[in-house]
Amino acid sequence: MKISTKGRYALRMLVYLASHPEEYISLKEIADEEQISKKYLEQIVPMLNRSGILRTNRGNRGGYMLAKPADSFTVGDVLRATEGNLAPVACLEQEVNTCPRVSQCSTLFVWKGLQDVVDAYLDSITVQDVVERSIPSDEYCI
Repeated sequence: MKISTKGRYALRMLVYLASHPEEYISLKEIADEEQISKKYLEQIVPMLNRSGILRTNRGNRGGYMLAKPADSFTVGDVLRATEGNLAPVACLEQEVNTCPRVSQCSTLFVWKGLQDVVDAYLDSITVQDVVERSIPSDEYCI
């Protein structure tokens, strides 16, 4: 499994928005601050809107903000919104495994275990956790 640029940029965008929770932010500002193409962000926004992660405001003071507090969304939520299913093998992409070899597959437990570990890890980190980790700590200042 490899996380695409779309997933990585979506997370960066949301972390930026989470660090400005009280205001709508334009895509231009996000693009400039995060050094991401505005056109690329325009492709990501509909996915995040559909999944209920973003709130949009049009007009002069328009832009984007998180639809809920940053601690309501996990990294797993963001990646599933942009990447789709995070299954390591095709047979685990659907709720019900319809592979004709499912009953005799000797390696299925390996892939299922990997999926469980990845899902648990990504679902244990909120966007707020990422925001807090990105703020420099005084303990490192000299």
